[in-house]
Amino acid sequence: MSENQKKLTKGDLRSMYWRSTFLLGSFNFERMQSMGFCVTMIPAIKRLYSKKEDQAAALKRHLEFFNTQPWIGSAIMGVTAAMEEERANGAKIDDGAISGVKVGLMGPLAGVGDPIYWGTARIILAVLGATLAKEGNIMGPILFFVGINLIRVLTRWYSMNYGYQKGTEIVQDMEGGQLQKITTGASILGLFIMGGLVAKWASLKIPYVIATYQQDGKEVVRTVQSTLDELLPNLVPLLLTFLCMYLLKKKVSAIAIIFVMFAVGIAGRYLGILGL
Repeated sequence: MSENQKKLTKGDLRSMYWRSTFLLGSFNFERMQSMGFCVTMIPAIKRLYSKKEDQAAALKRHLEFFNTQPWIGSAIMGVTAAMEEERANGAKIDDGAISGVKVGLMGPLAGVGDPIYWGTARIILAVLGATLAKEGNIMGPILFFVGINLIRVLTRWYSMNYGYQKGTEIVQDMEGGQLQKITTGASILGLFIMGGLVAKWASLKIPYVIATYQQDGKEVVRTVQSTLDELLPNLVPLLLTFLCMYLLKKKVSAIAIIFVMFAVGIAGRYLGILGL
């Protein structure tokens, strides 16, 4: 590396990382996360450009629309910093090229991050934590808080460094479908775990009496629930889960489903048809 070549330091990347944690601190519906992205890029811009007009131009081009999954989106910041570094050292990279890479990565990374972090990791940790908390174990909320923040910190830090080290090569990795394979695997794992927890969390019984008879000198009360348990335990909660999934797929409001379930549950309990 020549003496005049400009290079970001580890301190610059650390500063960018800390700033990236406030990506949503100034969210707006016109340009979404643009302000947070621009603020994150300030340490790199100050390191790479000494002239005030060059710094102003760099800030301006990073105030354009930006929106993606905020944790794994740190990789885009790393890639952008690498491109700014190349540009500051004389590479022919114009504003359009930098914007094009940002726009090209926003969608795919959002498609990867949302199902992995929002749809899988957060839900699994919440369910596991709530399960422990329901049993009076203090480790329930601690598990969720520590787990989700550990994932957040590691994802932000390593994705930013990976993006910076790989530079524009990360686009080729995206085209190779590697991230899509990770997404598919995480979704399968999440569905498997959630399916196993349905029987524990979803509780609905039908104690409606359908017959009363004597057996071995004892009175036996047969209910709808006891009959179903002989065929397939927890069948009703499973069917209820599938019904909710079907309604959500049909774009029925989750709030509407909750209120209807409240109403049906209260009425069913009052009439002696439903119970826990």
